[in-house]
Amino acid sequence: MALHASLMQEPRRAVPHDELNRLKDRDARDNYEIVLRFRDRLLQAGTVEGCYMNLFRGGIDIPPLFIGQMAHVALRNILDGREDALQLRAAEIFFRDQKATIQDGHVLVADQETVEMHASGSQYGSLGRLIVEAQGATAKANLDVLDRENAALYWERESRHDTVISLTYGRPALDGLCRVMEAWIFHFLKIKVQIKPVRSIGEPRWAWHIGLDAESTAILNSLWAGEEVDAGRMRRILSLFRLEFDDPAEMRRDIAGRSVYLALAADEEDLVKMKPQNLILNLPLNEA
Repeated sequence: MALHASLMQEPRRAVPHDELNRLKDRDARDNYEIVLRFRDRLLQAGTVEGCYMNLFRGGIDIPPLFIGQMAHVALRNILDGREDALQLRAAEIFFRDQKATIQDGHVLVADQETVEMHASGSQYGSLGRLIVEAQGATAKANLDVLDRENAALYWERESRHDTVISLTYGRPALDGLCRVMEAWIFHFLKIKVQIKPVRSIGEPRWAWHIGLDAESTAILNSLWAGEEVDAGRMRRILSLFRLEFDDPAEMRRDIAGRSVYLALAADEEDLVKMKPQNLILNLPLNEA
């Protein structure tokens, strides 16, 4: 408790190893080491965004929870003042795992933690049960799906994470996700891009792709290499996007002016675990 009190008074002060070793509770000592390591990274970088970028350029030595929290803080900064609730709900995909339901060509995503909490359907109608079991056509399911007409619901329930969005091609929430990805890239790299959903990749040998999660990365890598990908695995791809640079000179010279394709997928358990860092680390940038 003495260490806790002193850090509350001087949150930036150095904590020697011998001081930590005096803690008798091993779990408490380990937790302090993790938190202090994270604090030192933040102090060294000077900003949350700088810490986030540096983390992926070196070794990741903090828990995934902290990474998601940094993305959340950065997005609060990026989207401050925006009034499009669908963009804000779509931004949650960046830092909160989602449960995907694919039925008759419709794609719905709900907050995974909320789905687990209410999988019995005991609260918020039958949201949890319907998302988990995916019974019946989604067009007929009575889900709290945000759209243009009811987007204001988000402001009332933002902290509850109990709204669903559709990532089906042509739906406004998918467009909202595109706007968030564009803003994310500009915030970190000061590069303007245009991102649009596409139904498929028309180029048989495209120049560049970025998977927005581990599953989509593996699938796109296999397709680009000419390997067969079975239909069941292909169905895990929820959304495809085409990214264009406003200024092709900012791209790698050998592919300047060509499209970059993005994909978002669900894994074997229908979980969407987006890695937004891929958008800023894997772009084909001109090294100059």
